[in-house]
Amino acid sequence: MTLGLLLDIDGVMVTSWQALPGAVDAIAELSEQGYPRMFLTNTTSRSRGEIAQLLTECGFDVRAEEILTAAKLTAEYLTANHPGKRVWVINEGPIAEDMTGVEITDDPEQAQVVVLGGAGPVFTHEALSRVLELMMSGVPVIAMHRSMTWSTAKGLSIDTGVYLEGLEKAAGRKIRAIGKPSPLGFRAAVDIMQLEPTQVVMVGDDMYNDVLGAQAAALIGVLVRTGKFREEALRALQRDEFGPVPDHVIDSVADLPALMEKLANR
Repeated sequence: MTLGLLLDIDGVMVTSWQALPGAVDAIAELSEQGYPRMFLTNTTSRSRGEIAQLLTECGFDVRAEEILTAAKLTAEYLTANHPGKRVWVINEGPIAEDMTGVEITDDPEQAQVVVLGGAGPVFTHEALSRVLELMMSGVPVIAMHRSMTWSTAKGLSIDTGVYLEGLEKAAGRKIRAIGKPSPLGFRAAVDIMQLEPTQVVMVGDDMYNDVLGAQAAALIGVLVRTGKFREEALRALQRDEFGPVPDHVIDSVADLPALMEKLANR
């Protein structure tokens, strides 16, 4: 069976841009075996070029064009659905390189579209209150992703999804999210690899955004017990006999070559 690989980065390959044990060798082995691959990340604090450089410094052989970020996907969505509109981007990190073709403004008074990127110090009370006002006046608000947390060397930090739920309830409107678990990113990666969704294995540490999101888009989901993984959350999911569960669970990406061999020989 022909298979392709779609890998999350943070919490799967690295944490705080330090390679996780066995990750460099596993990714190299999978590359040698010739699996088509892409990297899909909700990271919004770095451009694709910066991410590729950081991964190279960790020992990985990854090119920028193999990486799909939530910022890149959002830029493509804005170009297709809100062409020429002035966009106010609230984000922690320089990502202009991945948002070419989008007219970005720093002035919320000029905003015709609002984009929420990764959470951080820029998500102030004043800024989010202004977002709410714009939402209630009819200005479209888009999120680069709906992740609730992200993993660091110091532990978990809350992310954009925590704020989205409050804004949606206050405004009585939904916010479209572009990155995982939206099917947009999964479909884009599958199309680039020229495979069918059922041929692509998505590997992630976020049970909902990475794994179940991928499975909902017809990909094969593999959950790793690293990064933001929590055993109690997996057990709670497994106790629900009517709900979805990950297709496969492995201890870390170091175990991925053996699993891929098993899946390919089915």
